[in-house]
Amino acid sequence: MIRALIFDFDGLILDTETPLIDAYGLVHANHGVPFDRDLFLRSTGHADYAFDPWHGFSPHANRADLELERRAIKDPLMLQQPILPGILALLDAARALSLPVGLASNSPHSWCDAHLTRLGLFDRFTFLACREDVPSPKPEPDLYKLVLNRFGLRGHEAIAFEDSATGSIAAKRAHLHTIVCPGPSTAHHDFSHADLQVASLGDVNLDALIARFGP
Repeated sequence: MIRALIFDFDGLILDTETPLIDAYGLVHANHGVPFDRDLFLRSTGHADYAFDPWHGFSPHANRADLELERRAIKDPLMLQQPILPGILALLDAARALSLPVGLASNSPHSWCDAHLTRLGLFDRFTFLACREDVPSPKPEPDLYKLVLNRFGLRGHEAIAFEDSATGSIAAKRAHLHTIVCPGPSTAHHDFSHADLQVASLGDVNLDALIARFGP
């Protein structure tokens, strides 16, 4: 029986990844430095990824100034991003069925809590598990296990919604039914391990998922 839903945040509820990568690209363009977008895409969804985003610049470049420039570009782009399709409908459906809703994110609380509050979604979640709450981030299952333990559930009693291979592997390792909805930054990932892949969560019906994975 399905007793809970658990959502990723970045790239699933809000496309925070495209503005981030676009901002890096614009800073590179402003300084005439080549930008390898594919390399940046490969870092998406990882909490501990050894990657220097300014490696293309001179070692004498002022990285603090580059970061300030990036943030000045990124922040307005981020605020323009809408809640992604299907999220509100799934949250409404979960509420109608009295299902608890969790968040499992590799991002910190300072990031997730602030954006969820700004979007009016914070109170729609029963429990939020973020990077600092567990020993290891995704693709380890710690975040999902933390939410399951808080809800007193086993993995097969919950559905996870993810947009990246890293996150969906974590959900499967915690034995959740896993739906993936890749975005522009994760469309190249391998999702062969997931239970279902969709182009948009707007195409997802919770009653149908519950019937598929267990009434």
